[in-house]
Amino acid sequence: MDMDKFSSVLRVSDNFLLRRAVERLREGLFDPFAVQLLTARETKLNKVFDDGVKALGRKELPHLCICGSYGQGKSHSLTYLRERALGQGFATSFINLDPREIPFHDFRQVYRALVENIRFPDSDATLAQYWKKWNREHAGMDCIPDSMPFFFKTILTALANKNLRLSPKQKKLKKHTTFRPSEFPWILANGLKGERLPVFRLRHALKYREVSFYKEASLVCKGWEPYYQAVCSLAEMFQNMGLKGWVLFFDEGESIIQRPINIRRKSYAILDHFFAPTSSQAGLYPIFAFTNDFFMQVRGEEYDRVVVKNEQERPYFEKNYGELWKRLTCYNLHDLGAQEWQDLLDKLINLHAEAYGWKPSPPTVAEIMTKVAKATSRQETRLQIKALITYLDIAQQEVVLGCAPD
Repeated sequence: MDMDKFSSVLRVSDNFLLRRAVERLREGLFDPFAVQLLTARETKLNKVFDDGVKALGRKELPHLCICGSYGQGKSHSLTYLRERALGQGFATSFINLDPREIPFHDFRQVYRALVENIRFPDSDATLAQYWKKWNREHAGMDCIPDSMPFFFKTILTALANKNLRLSPKQKKLKKHTTFRPSEFPWILANGLKGERLPVFRLRHALKYREVSFYKEASLVCKGWEPYYQAVCSLAEMFQNMGLKGWVLFFDEGESIIQRPINIRRKSYAILDHFFAPTSSQAGLYPIFAFTNDFFMQVRGEEYDRVVVKNEQERPYFEKNYGELWKRLTCYNLHDLGAQEWQDLLDKLINLHAEAYGWKPSPPTVAEIMTKVAKATSRQETRLQIKALITYLDIAQQEVVLGCAPD
């Protein structure tokens, strides 16, 4: 964003948004509004993202890897693109692949996190709430793709249906002792999130929500495949509902290589389905953030390693991912240049001044801001910005008290 547009945005923005942005930057946190204002090289980033959107429109299967060292702005870039995706009419989910909480090889946990963190354009609704509201307005189940796993298809159908009507006399009958309508919304919403549920309780909910086909197959999801397929099918369902699709943002993708080789092998296999899917992924746009260490580890794996099973040698890895992933769509981040840093400093000064209603002394403040930036040059960008905001706080107080900044 150039300075003219930046200044015009500041003038028309609510003071609450400006102050909240500064306060979050002061704490080293991401603020969507601040991200939109302060992102550098956004033209290139927009282009590579929009190329993927166009590929979706051509029924192709896009992906994007944001690559860079620690502190170069991978999380910032993902946050920026999330807001862009929402503005273009996509549903989005943003998760951090923490190996202790959301290990990529345990895809049920990944699915849970994606659904838990889903956002829709102009709506704060959960997935269950959004689906029920849309179904009330359109009254159609045709948008559920045939590829939707049976477990999730029954739950989506149940969420769209109303409870079976029972008279007070019928409710007292022994055969209807399992009719507990107050429990059904909780059971179904948690089932859609991928939570483990007692099957008998789920069956009761499906029965009284009049899901006619719930006995036709098992209601148990085994392995990672049903959850991966549910993600793909939900993206297609969102398109059928009028959205552009579902953009998935995976931060800290390098955590995949921090696990033992047997877990890495499984994670690579799942990841390859995102990069080179074997079936339809209509509406799905996965975006990962990786450090360069990730690709170095992938290329350095022992792909000639074998295991013996039933007296037969088999490759330990399904594929040579080091070779296959050489042609991924990547956007490489680089450190900011001198002019880009100067532009960022000017924007921070103007943002802080507009938020708190003060007039900094441009030469003095700018010079000291440059010194602070150089002194913190070895830190992550967000920590540098945090230090710069702290200095601006001090400079503002000195102006208010009538002192000259040191």
